Amino acid sequence: MPMPLPTDPPPPRPGPRPLLMHLLEQALLTAGSQIALPALRNGSFVWRPHLASTAESLQSQLANVDPDLFGAALAEEGRRRLGDFLGGVEAYRDHPYQRRLPAVPVVWQDGTTRLLDYGGPGATGPAVLLVPSLINRGYILDLTPRRSLVRYLAGRGIRPFLLDWDCPGPAERGFALEDYVAGRLSRALDAVLVRAGRPLLAGYCMGGLLALGAGVLRQDDVRGLALLATPWDFHQPDGDQAGILRSLRPFWQDVITLYNGLPVDVLQGLFAAIDPGGIGRKFRQFGRLKRKSVRASDFVAVEDWLNDGVPLAAGVAHDCLTGWYIENRPARGEWRLAGRTLQASDFRRPCLALIPERDRIVPPQSALALPDAMPQARSRMISTGHIGMVTGRRAKSDAYTILAKWILGFSNF
Repeated sequence: MPMPLPTDPPPPRPGPRPLLMHLLEQALLTAGSQIALPALRNGSFVWRPHLASTAESLQSQLANVDPDLFGAALAEEGRRRLGDFLGGVEAYRDHPYQRRLPAVPVVWQDGTTRLLDYGGPGATGPAVLLVPSLINRGYILDLTPRRSLVRYLAGRGIRPFLLDWDCPGPAERGFALEDYVAGRLSRALDAVLVRAGRPLLAGYCMGGLLALGAGVLRQDDVRGLALLATPWDFHQPDGDQAGILRSLRPFWQDVITLYNGLPVDVLQGLFAAIDPGGIGRKFRQFGRLKRKSVRASDFVAVEDWLNDGVPLAAGVAHDCLTGWYIENRPARGEWRLAGRTLQASDFRRPCLALIPERDRIVPPQSALALPDAMPQARSRMISTGHIGMVTGRRAKSDAYTILAKWILGFSNF
């Protein structure tokens, strides 16, 4: 089979993953409106309690509307939305954007885990070790030349190191969270200590919990901790994530047993269940953007990252889904690492928590519970969403600037 020439266009993207689930979901949403219409007309449709006033208003407005005309308009709107969604997906899959950034030196590696040094030769600024989630790729913190937290920090004279977990290989398939925190992350910290002295730890999303664990275990070797959209109380509020995972527990437990881990498409499906209408909204909006616009390229960059996910080792999946979301061990003071129970109050060095106000993945109440339980922590609310805080149009003026200022002089922040 001949190799493609460098000038050949890239193959269509496989996402949004899992594609079949998203296509079926959008089709069912369209059909569901028609199925529910008779119940809405006769008043037997069951609404959630918090939608009672909206339901009454809708019933009032429909009282004088011709039912046949309304049914036809509803069917047409459903077809339009489904068509717009399919058009947005097609536009995304065929978009010419490709991520291209200069290579970064790898200064340490253990198994599939690598440590990238963004400081460059002769960098002398304060060191920060950035810890991403195990679920998604770490390059969300170095997404594009205009949307790169690590390159921004380097430009401010800071020496950033980025931990790249990569996919679990043969050595990592038997890992639990403790192996990553007390093992890989701890050894990466040793590598930073040798090259740049005591660093500040900074964790994004799940990476904030990993960074906190390492910070407590190695407190004398770190200067402080930054938490970016990091969850803590998984039952505050006891909302969609915990409830969804409880209801789907037999399914994902069987999947973990079958695959000895949690595949990417199953993870993506669980995240999509938090906001079932979200995938349709964003792809319909994307389909209306100009193909060559900056906004379109930024959307594709983030979606490519989302669809380039990482499967979880079986032990990590159980620790996260059962231990964190269902049993809420961190907030209850029952999360154990390296033979000890880890409390938020155990970290006694300065801490900054940046919390997005419009975060659907980590509700602000969940994130606020962590700095509230720490003796030297301060929190800052940011008017953005979970991913937007590190890749959005205001990321540089908000999160990047605040974090850089804190790293450069966090004791006086």
